[in-house]
Amino acid sequence: MKTLQKTSLSNLKKYFWEVDADKLDFKKYPEYVISRVLEYGDETAVRWLFKNFKKPYLKRALIKRRDISAKTGNYWGLILGIPKNRILCLKKQSRNKQKKTWKF
Repeated sequence: MKTLQKTSLSNLKKYFWEVDADKLDFKKYPEYVISRVLEYGDETAVRWLFKNFKKPYLKRALIKRRDISAKTGNYWGLILGIPKNRILCLKKQSRNKQKKTWKF
């Protein structure tokens, strides 16, 4: 992992609404940070992500996280060169669990 650029962290707070972003340890929870920025980040946030995390970290987060939407998983899988069958959020089992959460 690269040294995080502190100047840009204030711009990322809006993506971590359920936690205190000032106390969030980006080095301790890289997969959480990566998945959140890939899912909700704008161009500036994604540029920050690619400057601060090496490609293997990005790939690992995309492969392992279930909290990424299928649309986002598919897009970033194409960008990062990850086959669909390796991305957890694209597997049928993960998609079915997401649908069952809301019975409306």
